[in-house]
Amino acid sequence: MEQFPNHELEYVVDDYLDVTDFEDEDVPPGSGRGSVDDDELDSDFEDEFDLSKPDTDTSALEARNGKDIQGIPWERLNFTREKYRETRLKLYKNYESLSGSREDLEKKCKDVEKGHNFYNFQFNTRLVKSTIVHFQLRNLLWATSKHDVYLMQNYSVMHWSSLLRRGKEVLNVAKPITPTLKHPGCLAQTLSRVQISTMTVKDNLMVAGGFQGEVICKYLNQPGVAFCTKLAAHENAITNSVDIYRNPSGSMRVIAANNDAQVRIFDADKFACLNHFTFPWSVNNTSISPDGKLFAVLGDSAECLIADAQSGKVHSSLKGHLDYSFASAWHPDGQILATGNQDTTCRLWDIRNLSESFAVLKGRMGAIRAIKFTTDGRFMAMAEPADFIHVFDTQSDYASGQEIDLFGEIAGISFSPDSEALFVGVSDRTYGSLLEFNRRRYDHYLDCVF
Repeated sequence: MEQFPNHELEYVVDDYLDVTDFEDEDVPPGSGRGSVDDDELDSDFEDEFDLSKPDTDTSALEARNGKDIQGIPWERLNFTREKYRETRLKLYKNYESLSGSREDLEKKCKDVEKGHNFYNFQFNTRLVKSTIVHFQLRNLLWATSKHDVYLMQNYSVMHWSSLLRRGKEVLNVAKPITPTLKHPGCLAQTLSRVQISTMTVKDNLMVAGGFQGEVICKYLNQPGVAFCTKLAAHENAITNSVDIYRNPSGSMRVIAANNDAQVRIFDADKFACLNHFTFPWSVNNTSISPDGKLFAVLGDSAECLIADAQSGKVHSSLKGHLDYSFASAWHPDGQILATGNQDTTCRLWDIRNLSESFAVLKGRMGAIRAIKFTTDGRFMAMAEPADFIHVFDTQSDYASGQEIDLFGEIAGISFSPDSEALFVGVSDRTYGSLLEFNRRRYDHYLDCVF
């Protein structure tokens, strides 16, 4: 993965996209527009926010009545939404690590019937705002229910309740963090001022990775941080990916992938390092198969690997992508692996025949940096770095899709565990927010009437 220092949590992608056109002078003072200075980051965060709906938020009813879902006042700007979208599509520069001809890529991509509406817009709030540390890492938002979402906001991990419409700080990493669990042989150490680059929340455990190779583990129902340490002293040892899974015997494990080409596995009890595997290149992403036996390894290579989760032995090499990969996800049935790449495509692989991908799905303008399946396996979502999330119906063989069109950098996407909600974190100086979409349920009687 490319190394881009980002000490002040500035948006490195501003070099590619000019978001100043969106600055809304009517945003009330203190709403969070602009960068946050160090003094503010070091101060105690407000535990809770006002329950009343601020003018900057948007409800489903307001959206149906014509309000922009992000609250962008197009009527006051010198251009229409359509014109700005056209300009963005023309001027956006997708980041590439490997140069080469991609003329034949379009021909290999699957024809997808767009215009479907699998998830309806429900609510957008600016009371919590996603932020991004590294422009290539976009797993910074996780939903644990259709009402509970965790996201990164500057130096804080925030919890958002969509039911109460209230935000609360769960963890502040600007100040020193001292681990509470200390076992013999445990390599825990105190950390301070961590810039969180990736995170995940499952089974009441939150795990975050840091820009300097840190890993932080916190149980949500316990005070303090259970475990934290620096995985590597190398100056370019960013923790690119973390995940929580259960091995075939049912024990919970934590897996961390780093820029030092290492993948490390910890138990989720004493947080002892059980194993570590070395690969030929920096590992940008890993994902564990539903049965806990295999894991996908993606990184600074056009190839993706399938390895044994117990031994680290590589079983297969997946070839077809043209650039570095940063996202992957397994279908709940364990038969399909999706990989996202900087060549602007997501490839779908059947693990029973890995000689080539069986489908290639293309984004609109940028790399595929996040992929998620619903737990029922019905839908798959993939997110570009900015502006577009694509939702595919797996039952249509990925031939039917919904395109969610917005403006801003996408910090993360997450389906709720019951598959009923889709959350999107948007990072932007003015319009940074959390969007919620709810699964559309069809009333067959009304469908017949109308």
